[in-house]
This record gives sequence, structure tokens and C-alpha cells, in this order.
Amino acid sequence: MKKVLTGICLMMSVTFAQAQEYKLVWEDNFDSQALNTKIWTAENNAKGGGNAEMQYYTPKNISFEKHKNGESTLVLNATKGRYKNRPASSARINTSGKLTMKYGKVEVRVHVPKTANGLWPAFWMMGDDHAEVGWPRCGEIDIVEMGNVNGIKNGTQDRYFNGACHWGESFNGGKYPNFGMDATAPYSMQEGFHLFTLIWTPDSINMYLDKDKYPDAKPYFKLGIKGDGSANHPSRYFHKPFHLIANLAVGGHFTGLGSPSKKALWVSARNKNFRQITALPQDGSPAKMFIDYVRIYQNGTPGEELNINR
Repeated sequence: MKKVLTGICLMMSVTFAQAQEYKLVWEDNFDSQALNTKIWTAENNAKGGGNAEMQYYTPKNISFEKHKNGESTLVLNATKGRYKNRPASSARINTSGKLTMKYGKVEVRVHVPKTANGLWPAFWMMGDDHAEVGWPRCGEIDIVEMGNVNGIKNGTQDRYFNGACHWGESFNGGKYPNFGMDATAPYSMQEGFHLFTLIWTPDSINMYLDKDKYPDAKPYFKLGIKGDGSANHPSRYFHKPFHLIANLAVGGHFTGLGSPSKKALWVSARNKNFRQITALPQDGSPAKMFIDYVRIYQNGTPGEELNINR
């Protein structure tokens, strides 16, 4: 009897381990010389999500290049120079309405540019019901952001980064619930590629740096999302499909160099805050955010979704 029970327990253990194994279900390695428009939308606007950013997002600032290390990459280029009444232009892409997911593991391998002062590279996710319910009710998962004003002040901008989640029933004058965790890496994160990993389960959201090199790395961000789904509790906002977003912002509140509120100054390359942005080359050559790949893995967790509009 003891042997039978041991065998059953062993089988259950193996089955559980297999159920926890993540399998690749989608990837974009950016090997072609064009954006896959069945998956990605290249934005063409100056909205910036209400973050007082200074750039105009335009598809012309997307390129595909061989990185110096040999990888085929998608590149988001930020350049100084007046474009459609903005003093700089850049790029932002998203998968809204084309590729969405719920639960799983997301990996992005990216080489961010030197951010100080004034660049704000980010890879993040937003609830795909954004158009229907608005922000922050749709929920937001920021897998990685760099260029924060605190890193600039501390002189650690090449190592200072964060993950964050935002949610809530309304903006409420900026008093909506949100939670961010910052970290300072022991090495520069702006000299080459680094892997950022999101592991999103029905219980929690966790984010990791360079898990490919350091498999036992502890999360730099973690948030529990179990609950009764009551208003303003994270359990209401992080159990539905989200889409992916990558962008390279110029200025914004995050960097401490937001656009002035007066329209005449907002668009002017002569405004004081724009003059403090040192991360954009004066000769108009671009600052580049290289993305090697984006990958999604899932493991059969109940409630998982992967929705692709082919």
C-alpha cells in the first residue's frame, strides 16, 4: 500500500510540474524589414497618454536594423527637430484589438538608449477595454520604464528602473490606486540587451530582470491580485485581456521635464524643459531603442487567453 501511495504522489508531482511548464505560444523576432500590421499598430499622434510628453509619435521613426551584436531588431527612433508642431519625434507601437492575452509569461529583450536627461523608454501593457471603460479603469501593467527623475537626481540613471501597475474606477485628480517598485541594478542597463520578464497568474503579477542569466533572480516588482473584485481593488482590473505597448517618449512628468501647460510653449523647442533634454543628439541623429524580440508563454492555467486577429 505504501508503495502504491508513493507512486501516486510521484505521478501527481510530475503532472503538477508539467502543468507549470511554460510553452512558447507567440513570438515576434523582428526578422523582416517591415512591421507586422496584423499584430502591431504604429501610432501617429501627439497624445502621449496625458503624460506631458514632448514628442510626436510617427511611423516614420520606426526602422529595422542589425544591431552591432548581430541581432535583427525593431528600432524606435527619437529625434530632435520640429515635427507637426512638436520639438521632437519618436515612435510607439501597440497590439490593441489585434493581439491580447490574459495570464502567462511575457519576455522582451531590449537595448534601451542612454536616457539622461529626458528620454523615457518603456514596454508595458494596457487592458484592451481601454476604449470602452477609459483609464485607469482598464488597468495598466508597466513591465519596465527607465529615465525617471529620481535616477537623474541620484546619478544612477543607467541602472535605475521600475515596474508598476495602475488601476481604479476614475482618475480622481490623480488619486487613483497605483503601485510602483523601483530598483537599481548592479550594472548598467544601457550598454546592451537585457531581458525583462512578466509572470502574470490569477494570484499575482511579478517582474524580473535578466532571468535568462540569473534564473533565481528575485522579482523587482510584485503585486497580489486575488480578491473579491471590489472597486479600486486590483482584483477587479487584472483578470482580463491586455495588449502590448512599446514606446520611446521624450520628456514627460516621469522624467521631471514635462511640457509646459501653455500651448505656445508646449510646442516650442525654446521652452526651458526641452532645452534641458540632453539625451537627444544636437545634430538630429536619433536615440535608438532596439527590441530584439517579444515572446509570450503560457502553461495551461485556467482562464488563460491568447487572442490573435489574423
